[in-house]
Amino acid sequence: MFGRGEIEAGPAPSGPATSRLVVDAATPQVAVFNETRGVTIAAWVSQAFTSESRRKGLLGRESLPPEEGLWILPCEGVHTFGMRFAIDLIYLDRRRRIRKVVRNVRPWRISVCLSAHSVLELPAGAAERDRCQVGDMLSFTPHSSD
Repeated sequence: MFGRGEIEAGPAPSGPATSRLVVDAATPQVAVFNETRGVTIAAWVSQAFTSESRRKGLLGRESLPPEEGLWILPCEGVHTFGMRFAIDLIYLDRRRRIRKVVRNVRPWRISVCLSAHSVLELPAGAAERDRCQVGDMLSFTPHSSD
């Protein structure tokens, strides 16, 4: 993984099968770093901050590649109705402290955390791989536009 401030995700892949998840083209992607554990959780995270982008979420995707994710804000609950793959959910409070971690949420499920302000959707297995736990602090770093 990468150290703090070292985002080395490489160039975005090309082609329809490998295009990066972009929910809102006006909002830059971010890298998510677990300050407590010292690991980068995901190098390419799209942000869903509008009503339309929050409603769409990951619907219509075949999968969520490693190192990618979706940050939904505000959000206290997620459903996976209509999804084609399992995901990990990391619920965050306003200070970006982890309030709840739900692993391997399969399609057609509901998950809620009423103390959350946002949720990070990641590929299934990412939360376990990066040892994410309740109480960990996360930071979000925008990618430069150049």
